[in-house]
Amino acid sequence: MHFCDGFKTEWQNVNVTNFSSSWADGMAFCALIHRFAPHSFDFSKLDPKNRRGNFELAFKVSEDNGIFPLLEVDDMIMMGDRPDWKCVFTYVQSFYKQFRDHP
Repeated sequence: MHFCDGFKTEWQNVNVTNFSSSWADGMAFCALIHRFAPHSFDFSKLDPKNRRGNFELAFKVSEDNGIFPLLEVDDMIMMGDRPDWKCVFTYVQSFYKQFRDHP
């Protein structure tokens, strides 16, 4: 998976190498929406150990910015450190569709 070169360095505690375990703590979801809605929250205050809080924040801000809520926080928590890659991929794809023309 390829993101802009700054994706790994601009957002602490985010290293996306797949569509499953890389998304398990919610930090990658937060980084993804933060890229398009940077004034919605202070990314530097997030804690990878606060999985539920990260998912809640990312999904809420995403929905507020036009992303249909395809994933549920409780489902992501239940899947542990190996979320279903097809679910994650489908959700991430919706970001591309929503923001593809966004600078």
